Amino acid sequence: MLSLPRLIYTLALFLTFSISCSAAFAQEYRSKQLVTPLRLSYIEGEVSFWRQGAPDWVSAAPNIPLAAGDALYADKEGDLELQMGNRNFIRADGGTELNLVNQTPDFIQFNVASGRASFDLRLLPAGYSVEIDTANGVFTIEHAGYYRVDVESDGDIHFTTRRGGLAMMVPLGGIAIGIQPSEEIVVAGSTGPQVETYAAPELDRWDRWNYERTESLIDTQSDRYIPFGISGASDLDHYGSWRLVPDYGTVWMPNSVPSGWAPYSTGRWSWDPDYQWTWIDDEPWGWAPFHYGRWVNLGGYWAWVPGPAIRNPAYSPALVAFFNIPPTQSGDLNSSGVAWVALSWGEPVKPWWGKSSFIGKPSWNGWGGPRVVNNAVINKNDPINKINIIYSNVHVDNAIVATTHEHFGNGHVHDAPVHITHPLQLEQIHGALPVQPGPTSLVAGRSIGNRPPDRGASRPAIGTRTPNPSKLPWLDKPSPPQNKAIVGQRVVTLPKPLSSNLARPEFGNQTGEERLRPDSPPRFIERRHTIEPAAPASIGTPTDTGQIAPKVNRIATPETSPQHLNSGIPPEHAAQESGRTISEPRKVVTMPAPPHATESHKQAQVELPGKPANRVFLKNKEKKDEPPKPAPKKTD
Repeated sequence: MLSLPRLIYTLALFLTFSISCSAAFAQEYRSKQLVTPLRLSYIEGEVSFWRQGAPDWVSAAPNIPLAAGDALYADKEGDLELQMGNRNFIRADGGTELNLVNQTPDFIQFNVASGRASFDLRLLPAGYSVEIDTANGVFTIEHAGYYRVDVESDGDIHFTTRRGGLAMMVPLGGIAIGIQPSEEIVVAGSTGPQVETYAAPELDRWDRWNYERTESLIDTQSDRYIPFGISGASDLDHYGSWRLVPDYGTVWMPNSVPSGWAPYSTGRWSWDPDYQWTWIDDEPWGWAPFHYGRWVNLGGYWAWVPGPAIRNPAYSPALVAFFNIPPTQSGDLNSSGVAWVALSWGEPVKPWWGKSSFIGKPSWNGWGGPRVVNNAVINKNDPINKINIIYSNVHVDNAIVATTHEHFGNGHVHDAPVHITHPLQLEQIHGALPVQPGPTSLVAGRSIGNRPPDRGASRPAIGTRTPNPSKLPWLDKPSPPQNKAIVGQRVVTLPKPLSSNLARPEFGNQTGEERLRPDSPPRFIERRHTIEPAAPASIGTPTDTGQIAPKVNRIATPETSPQHLNSGIPPEHAAQESGRTISEPRKVVTMPAPPHATESHKQAQVELPGKPANRVFLKNKEKKDEPPKPAPKKTD
């Protein structure tokens, strides 16, 4: 029998071993978890997109979810923006090739092959690392801040930190170097590079535009109603209205949509290496409403319901139910296809992606509200007949969208529509879709785009991890990375954890004038006597040049008048670089009754359902301007 000290020692050793094994298992589990993809949220000018296995570069469009191995290229007058959650933004200027090399739940790896890119990181979780690979060195970021990378035509790298940014740099064959806040590191030469440090230069037009744009994107009203961390909240402010309705709480309604519009009707299906068939919507606001929450129809109006807020919202490639369309149930007896309808309040999704044990089983992952099957709320432990789920939106006119098998994933769904004659008799699909992807499915059949210059291929990047090969279902073995996108090819090892006491390079000799002394912080007394800007005259939304159908206007209501709501007016984002000015135009939008309503119903339904949710508090000054209320009469 073991003595007490030996027993305690044995238990301690066993506990230590168990904890280490659990940590290793957790690390392995996290590395295999699906991550929330980055959103391509903004493009200006010519921007191209490439995915491993695709035939060629294609023209990019907003709302593309990026996967590891994807590449973006902004041509001479192009700009692009990626959103990583709701507080982090990556932007690239004209002549920049930006590649997403790897992504895990606690790590993301980029490669800047040419041009300039900014990483405006307002909120990084503890333990999260952002890596930027270049031909001369690898940069690691673990702190919030503003970072900028410039890859010069001669191969020199300029890396700048601002706003408290702290980073680490390791050149090929060198030792780790610490980069302090408000500092610029210059790395010259690819073999035995020379590293020098300077004070960060003055902000230029690119930096100021980044600052201003980020400030406008993170100060949003919609963050009040959706789970924290979801991208695209600012777009909801500009293109729709929040309403408070019975049964569903706060819902969002788009300001204008094409005639006969239904959710998941104006866009494309694309093949994602992680999430498989993924919906990419045409609308500039088409991210959050198509990857989170549910859609309901309120008296002819479509409304997006985010549901009760939860701590960890789960991204989905789409939230729809799929159906098979045999020729006997379509308008064309010679064609068959696939149909889908948006999930309604609390309805489960039957995943077509993920592990085999996950596919086809009703799931409420990421939904914080009640679980509803066939209009009845069920408990978590209640059995579900996955075959006989009747989806509420099937009964709504034009809610079911369909296209042919041949066109699904190879172009816009409106290019090959299928008319359904018996919508209630459609056969539900439980799990994987009966559509085989191909190379064109990776880019959703988009037109050919501009290719980046080949000079980047001669400068392989330095990184800490090699890119993972893309797993394509139509190939017998994984597809290795191709030369069409520059990826990290030379591997270095970084010290862990990142330390602020690392050695710093010598001050450089290529010095110019000393940086100007900054202005003093503003005082409120200077603002107190300034004239406030006048209230806007009307509610407007930016025009969307990518729409394929005319917009339906809606009738404005007194409750949504410009004096009460100004969320529909977008900020003027102007990119003034190289003498060009690009601004977002505005369009006055009104709101009508449902197009299929009767005449009497139109007269009664001049207002949107529910009440406006973005009411502001009535200030004391406004209360004083109101006429005084009569004093109550005395009673005996």
